[in-house]
Amino acid sequence: MALTKDITCHQAVALVSDYLEGALSGRDRRRLERHLEACQACSAYLEQMRITIAISGSVGPEDLPAEALSRLLDVFEKYQQDKSNE
Repeated sequence: MALTKDITCHQAVALVSDYLEGALSGRDRRRLERHLEACQACSAYLEQMRITIAISGSVGPEDLPAEALSRLLDVFEKYQQDKSNE
């Protein structure tokens, strides 16, 4: 996702996973960090994600029952469709 100078909360939320995984470019990381310094809501969201990861550890597709995996994939596909219709 190419970011403009200032990012929106919507963009920040979309980038949190990449940020936590260290997958953002230096430029995008700095832009996100500037946003997080100024936005309490996005900072709280980032902290919630850190806590969720710490509590749940990592779960791979092989760790999920087939029905749960299927439902998650359905939700993801719907999200992608909704996102492309914006």
